[in-house]
Amino acid sequence: MAEKQAKQNDKKVTPRSEDFAAWYNDICLRAELADYSPVRGCIVFRPDGFAIWEALRDELDRRIKKTGARNAYFPLFIPQSFLQKEAQHVEGFAPELAVVTHGGGKELEEPLIVRPTSETIINHMFAQWIRSHRDLPMMVNQWCNVVRWEMRTRMFLRTTEFLWQEGHTAHATAEEAQSETLGMLEVYRQFVEEFLAIPLIVG
Repeated sequence: MAEKQAKQNDKKVTPRSEDFAAWYNDICLRAELADYSPVRGCIVFRPDGFAIWEALRDELDRRIKKTGARNAYFPLFIPQSFLQKEAQHVEGFAPELAVVTHGGGKELEEPLIVRPTSETIINHMFAQWIRSHRDLPMMVNQWCNVVRWEMRTRMFLRTTEFLWQEGHTAHATAEEAQSETLGMLEVYRQFVEEFLAIPLIVG
């Protein structure tokens, strides 16, 4: 293990002008932010890399909670039928899905999708929880991991499994929903531009 680490530290950093992607990966490895996982396309967050994630997550979480949203957690596994209910979900995610067909040594009655996003299961639960206008607005946020079977991966930017945040809300009127959407876009904009100091185009 020590020998492998020494070899990694001795490796020269690829010049950025020569190969930007290789330079980026070399920097992440040499800074000990992450390492390659035995599973293709996945990475291991090393303590310094995870500390950066925790700082970003905690700051954004604080800002999200100021909007009135509360954190919840939804299952990693989603019934295949949930994604099939919405054709555009299947179409958009089909090539990237990881599907579980066996559990406990037996074939499952219905295949389970390893979470590419939780939208379909959150909407399913909203339908159980919202009984009248008194239950609105319903605003939940989730911190979790998702799996998308990426063909080309880059540390932290595009990996098969990655850490994720998603918020979902339900409102009494379209106007309230639009207002919340634009308000959250502004939260993201301020976080990226003012906290991370990264210029962006708001979409």
